[in-house]
This record gives sequence, C-alpha cells and structure tokens, in this order.
Amino acid sequence: MAEEEHMEAAAARVKVTIRCNMCGEKFVLRGRREKNSIDTGFKQCICNNVNDLEIEEHNVF
Repeated sequence: MAEEEHMEAAAARVKVTIRCNMCGEKFVLRGRREKNSIDTGFKQCICNNVNDLEIEEHNVF
C-alpha cells in the first residue's frame, strides 16, 4: 500500500521553468501538481514582478 502512495506522489512531481519577461531572470523549480495548479512556492521575481511571467512545465520521472 505504501508503494502505491509513493508512486502516486512521484507521478505528481513536476519541474517548472519560470522566466520573468521584465528582467529576464530564470528560475527552475520542482513542484507538486495539485488539482488544476502546480505548487512550487514561487511568489515573485527578484525584480518584484508577480504577473508578467512565462511558465513552462516539464514532467519529472
């Protein structure tokens, strides 16, 4: 039973690349898929930008 839960948790992990369109800074984070969103803990860019971001998702195996 624990192995099945671990496999489901592993499948929910995703790698996310976030690029700021204002200053060009790039962040590569790992997160967990939760329903229709991905939780990475990312709040804002170092230039204080919170809206103008390009987000790309990659599956982690």
